[in-house]
Amino acid sequence: MSADEQVFTNARLVLRNQVVRGTLVVRDGLIADFDSTPSAVGEGLDGDLLMPGLVELHTDHLEKHATPRPGVSWNPMSAVMAHDAQLCGAGITTVLDAVRIGDREHEGDRCDEVTGIVREIAECGARGVLRAEHLLHIRCEISAPGVVEMFDVIAGNPLIRLVSLMDHTPGQRQFTSLEQWRKYYGGKNNKSRQELDDLMRHMQANAEVHSDPQRREVASRCREMGYALASHDDATEDHVSEAVELGLTISEFPTTHEAAAAAKRHGMTVIAGSPNVVRGGSHSGNVAAADLARAGHLDALSSDYVPISLLHSAFMLPERADIDLVDAVRKITATPAEMVGLEDRGEIAVGKRADLIQVNDSFASPVVRRVWREGSRVA
Repeated sequence: MSADEQVFTNARLVLRNQVVRGTLVVRDGLIADFDSTPSAVGEGLDGDLLMPGLVELHTDHLEKHATPRPGVSWNPMSAVMAHDAQLCGAGITTVLDAVRIGDREHEGDRCDEVTGIVREIAECGARGVLRAEHLLHIRCEISAPGVVEMFDVIAGNPLIRLVSLMDHTPGQRQFTSLEQWRKYYGGKNNKSRQELDDLMRHMQANAEVHSDPQRREVASRCREMGYALASHDDATEDHVSEAVELGLTISEFPTTHEAAAAAKRHGMTVIAGSPNVVRGGSHSGNVAAADLARAGHLDALSSDYVPISLLHSAFMLPERADIDLVDAVRKITATPAEMVGLEDRGEIAVGKRADLIQVNDSFASPVVRRVWREGSRVA
């Protein structure tokens, strides 16, 4: 065994279509070989699972580190590194950090804040201080004023792999129920009933003016630049038809069976939240992700706001959705990688990147024991 070679043996290898006990060889950061025989050399993994590193397409968890309390802004580099450490500890080796343009409550353009965090992610990556590979998912709140102009400021950034078109206007999509919207925003921002009603009218008025033209304009720009495009919170067949017309290929967090089924009929891939799986349902009262998986309408999962939920959900789906473990693991590894054109990772196969995680599954929840990115141990 040469200095640039690693051998892992006595492991249960989670391949694309099966789990086999055997040996894996890593050379120069890539998977060089694997088979179902034990090896007399190399490092024994005590029968633990050896899985591909997880691929995360949508996490806004960085915001919790950048703004740990209302009105408190944390050092950007420290925030990015803390976020990165938590992701890596959860087995995530590739992440698309979700950066929102267009204030959700339409209170400002957030341009300086957005460009600052994008710059910090890029600089931390260039300095080699991050464990996972960080790319960008640009979330466009198309009902807020000025989104097209803000998109133009960061469009072309080499880290961008995905753009999603969101509309959190009360009364539709995620917030069909106005009372559910009041509950969510009231609890989040401690606003009075009158303040919430004023905000609702303000957001609805902006949506009337901005949502449709900005949705079309951003989609057009993304098609020209070759970005993967996702819709967000589709609730109806009409939402899906609109997405297909604009060239969107991913339905992110559909809120109903109707929308998810329509997305699949149109050839879109469907991604849902792994916290939904872990909790046993949606915190907003929408469709359960496990039910979508059982119906064959779920392609991938995202940790959204709880990084560790991505791995946990894969171990819960076999029981909750009647699918096998390898199918569940594909939903957090190979499939999300393929959805955004990252064909070099996401599965244990010769020539793929040696992004790997060692997982002990003997406890009530899976335990990440070690993590490697391109063959180098990072946790």
